[in-house]
Amino acid sequence: MKWNLFKKKPEAMVGPEPTGPGGTHPSHTMTMAPAVSTPADNSTESEGTVNKNDVFEEIKSKFLNEIDKIPLPPWALIAIAVVAALLILTCCFCIIKKCCCKKKKNKKGKKGKDGFNMKNMQGGDKQQDDDDEEGETGLTEEEKEEEEKEVEKLGKLQYSLDYDFQDNKLTVGILQCADLISMDSGGTSDPYVKVFILPDKKKKYDTKVHKKTLNPVFNESFVFKIPYQELGGKTLVMSVYDYDRFSKHDIIGEVKLPMNTLDLGQPIEEWRDLDSAEKEEPEKLGDICISLRYVPTAGKLTVCILEAKNLKKMDVGGLSDPYVKIQLLQNGKRLKKKKTTVKKNTLNPYYNESFSFEIPLEQMQKIIVVVTVFDYDKIGKNDAIGKIFIGSKASGTSQKHWSDMLANPRRPIAQWHPLQQEEDIDAALAALNAKK
Repeated sequence: MKWNLFKKKPEAMVGPEPTGPGGTHPSHTMTMAPAVSTPADNSTESEGTVNKNDVFEEIKSKFLNEIDKIPLPPWALIAIAVVAALLILTCCFCIIKKCCCKKKKNKKGKKGKDGFNMKNMQGGDKQQDDDDEEGETGLTEEEKEEEEKEVEKLGKLQYSLDYDFQDNKLTVGILQCADLISMDSGGTSDPYVKVFILPDKKKKYDTKVHKKTLNPVFNESFVFKIPYQELGGKTLVMSVYDYDRFSKHDIIGEVKLPMNTLDLGQPIEEWRDLDSAEKEEPEKLGDICISLRYVPTAGKLTVCILEAKNLKKMDVGGLSDPYVKIQLLQNGKRLKKKKTTVKKNTLNPYYNESFSFEIPLEQMQKIIVVVTVFDYDKIGKNDAIGKIFIGSKASGTSQKHWSDMLANPRRPIAQWHPLQQEEDIDAALAALNAKK
């Protein structure tokens, strides 16, 4: 391809000769200077065009030469180009789709439990701007729920504190609650208050349960014997629960009082708002190993308490004085009870003590064996460390242990069982009795 680098030069422009009244006078003849664009004037423009065209022509020729060297027919090259273009378009489509999905998820995540929030009440443009800003700096759903729980009013508790410096006794009075939230379907609750001191939790006291009320009046007091020197590192906890006969009791709220922040020089009586209780992991109470043996011909059930391990620390020194109590229940009524000896200052007691009960074969399906591990205390009530029950109406490992015993008559069947909270087992037993 050749380019025409020569342009036609413009001819000289000559003005007409003016003629006077008498004809032509040489003296008055005006000749216009020829306006000729010289080659020097167009040299820059012409050279720039030529250089650009030459570079383009050179690149084009090199590209065509390289293509000619590829040992492929033209149709193959065209097919490769089409496939490459499709791949690029597919990648672009995937990227755009992914970005759109993220925006939709962010908008869904910003909605509340009822599917709307205050942003939905505003105009479309303003809502979109707010959503974008909140997507960058806003709170997550979990954080929003936590904020809602904090704002939610759970109720109030009125209590009193009085410390006797001579006898080293702290008297905690649970007076009343007000404006509790409803936990039952009827719009009421069955509240009671649990009182204990952290970190030991050795002594726990419960008030009476008040049925179907959100403003219970308790007027009950509990005494903790603690030397004044040890009070600084302890925390008084007053937890309000909703009693449920057939399931685990639900906590409504709690009040925690670090003792080092209180002035016990004079009696205290005040109201406090309930705080939401922290979700604690199930406390590990320990495990117990039990052997069961039943002889159908003699109608004899033998329960052997072998050992326990990793029991919860109940004493101030970090140990316990554990013993085990066995109860035989039938239709919720206690038939017999036995207990082992007390093992002093240990969290891993070894007993190997057997107890026999006479039970006819036809009554075995109605029998429940309740096993409770206690911490012996010379002064005051013995505290339960943990509890289990075994029988045909139990569940999990407890029910399997009972079935294995019946399937292997005259053979002792041993198995480990994790201890559970006493109130949880009591609630499960009450639920079983209610079904009858």
